[in-house]
Amino acid sequence: MKQDADIMIVGGGLNGPALALALAGAGLRVMVVDARAAPARAEVGFDGRAYSLALASKRLLSVLGVWPALDAVAQPILQVKASDGRAGTGAAPCFLHFDHAEIEEGPMGFMVEDRHLYAAFLAAMQATPGITLVSGETVVAQDMTPQGATVTLGSGATLSARVLVGCDGRQSGVAARAGITRTGRDYGQTALVTAVSHTLPHHGIAHQFFMPEGPLAILPLHGGHRSQIVWTTSTARAAAIQALGDADYLAALRPRFGDFLGEIALAGVRFTYPLSLSLVAQFAAPRLALVGDAAHGVHPIAGQGLNLGLRDVGALAQVVIEAARRGEDIGGADVLDRYQQWRRFDTTALALGMDAVNTLFSNDNPLMRLGRDLGMGAISALPALRRRFVRTAAGLEGDLPRLLQGQKI
Repeated sequence: MKQDADIMIVGGGLNGPALALALAGAGLRVMVVDARAAPARAEVGFDGRAYSLALASKRLLSVLGVWPALDAVAQPILQVKASDGRAGTGAAPCFLHFDHAEIEEGPMGFMVEDRHLYAAFLAAMQATPGITLVSGETVVAQDMTPQGATVTLGSGATLSARVLVGCDGRQSGVAARAGITRTGRDYGQTALVTAVSHTLPHHGIAHQFFMPEGPLAILPLHGGHRSQIVWTTSTARAAAIQALGDADYLAALRPRFGDFLGEIALAGVRFTYPLSLSLVAQFAAPRLALVGDAAHGVHPIAGQGLNLGLRDVGALAQVVIEAARRGEDIGGADVLDRYQQWRRFDTTALALGMDAVNTLFSNDNPLMRLGRDLGMGAISALPALRRRFVRTAAGLEGDLPRLLQGQKI
């Protein structure tokens, strides 16, 4: 049976387009099925949503040809400051301070707004031969055979490919229809996400303020006087705060934010995201692979969600492209198992690490508070350990796929 594509990607958020560009660049035929209407999403104005991209992720985007469209609107993260404390009382005297100058490669990361990132991906896909984008369509069924996968769309149309890839989020229909289970737990926390303007410049510094109910991240955006807020608190309290008017919302935020950036005002749409730990039992099966949030959901405490997904993209693209060049069946169980073996340990280790950090800091136990404050002070005082943390934050540690090393496959 003639198939419509070599690889069909369900989900057109960010990981899906990145994977499509990587695979099509090697001559494979790729189809991306996105439930949202692509042009409408690309035209959204500033709403405050942004992503922290590690240096390694920036390298991947550079190789894929996406970064030139982002360079002028990306905010380099030049320093990271992390401190412990309580709302209204300021930070503890011991804190972590990382500077990008401690590594030779450049800024450890970049903040890029969602609207710019998606628009750049869409333009790149439209300009790349071998990519077919099916937008505004939902996959309602899938049939896996020894030869490939066939999906049925909500419109009734059917499409087939040699490999099916789920990039369709934590509630992945691709994973559920394949019978792939997930494990994890609800944190009982919700992230309040918005953007604020402030009267003083942020100087490219990202701040993480750990409070008993959860961390507050203040992340610099392009322009010098705007920052994204990721404010984690209990689910019940988050619902109450989200229900407030803008003035009362700001009144609740100010004691936690402080005055180090001067006066603040809301500058973006207000979002909420329930937080949980979620890991699939398997990243791959014959003719099927899972990428990004479809495979794992981690706490946003270190802003690594998209970076983890792009590591998946780099690994799966490398495995599939190298297999195709050797004449192997790109959807065979032995091929896709290489991807699973590559990504399972790294993902699980980071997810459990973020889980442990959240547990350690999201409490008000005096002994734990003393221990974590002393620990942060010790790390800041040891240059070698501090440099290791900076390299890890930049995504430069571990078994990196070639795209994340800045190399073509």
